[in-house]
Amino acid sequence: MSDSENNTQPHAYQALTPDLVMDAVESLGHWCDARVFALNSYENRVYQVGIEGKSPLIAKFYRPERWSDEQILEEHQFSQQLFDLGVSVVPPLQQGDKTLFSYEGFRFSLYPRQGGHAPTLDNFDHLLSLGRALGRIHALGKAKPFVHRPELNTDTFAVQSYEFLLANHFIPESLQAAYESLGQDLIARCNAIFANNQYASIRLHGDCHPGNILWRDDVPHFVDFDDARSGPAVQDLWMLLSGERAQQTAQLAEILEGYREFCDFNPAELLLIEALRTLRIMHYAGWLAKRWSDPAFPHSFPWFNTERYWAEHILELREQLAALNEPALEVF
Repeated sequence: MSDSENNTQPHAYQALTPDLVMDAVESLGHWCDARVFALNSYENRVYQVGIEGKSPLIAKFYRPERWSDEQILEEHQFSQQLFDLGVSVVPPLQQGDKTLFSYEGFRFSLYPRQGGHAPTLDNFDHLLSLGRALGRIHALGKAKPFVHRPELNTDTFAVQSYEFLLANHFIPESLQAAYESLGQDLIARCNAIFANNQYASIRLHGDCHPGNILWRDDVPHFVDFDDARSGPAVQDLWMLLSGERAQQTAQLAEILEGYREFCDFNPAELLLIEALRTLRIMHYAGWLAKRWSDPAFPHSFPWFNTERYWAEHILELREQLAALNEPALEVF
């Protein structure tokens, strides 16, 4: 099965029934109480599973053929190393020396349930704590590189998405010329920005948006390292910024105050923020297209792949092209 997922075949996840989920968990010696709740996850399938006489567990079933075993285990090792250092992350549970298991063709891992809510990004105390935690994560991230997990760059996030959308005719004919030209301009501009701004590529969380941070007892708990990859440190910072330029500058200053207690930050990376935002926007459209044969996607994203969606997407990309020429955020 390719990454585009053949539309003529039943999707692999259709075989992942509640009974199979419980059987997989029980294969590791945990006795389920028949309470299985699907959690908000699309790339993988994630369930809260009730356990008799104990706290529920979180069972994560990996999307077939997305990551290799080596890539998954490298993510597990990174989060476990962070946890061992006292960083508030949620690594997978170990049984013996294993964290990755297989059942009826599905690879899965179990996690403890972590409660909490998204951090308040206009609360400067929260931002300071987030900065400290990310500084500790990146201090370890700098210690050695990933061997198996990919690099965040223009090719993996923008070029591959751009080419997939065009090759598979997702762009309406009336908008195709505009998308082709704009995509080429954005890719060229992002390539130039990355080439002209040297940075150290380190191990990252990779998808550090507020939904992957659970705030509880005045502590941020970082979850879901599924998109962990190598890249510039600022990738894990910019998604915590919001509002107008002055507001983002104040937020960034607070984050970096905490961050620099544990890890140096190269201010030149601030020049990469809008390029990274562009890559994320292009990658998101490609991701939805590549997963469109998964029945969960048309159900959950009914607005995708309409002419209106693509017109708005192109408008957003035009705004990004302008943003790439704006001065970078500055923190003194």
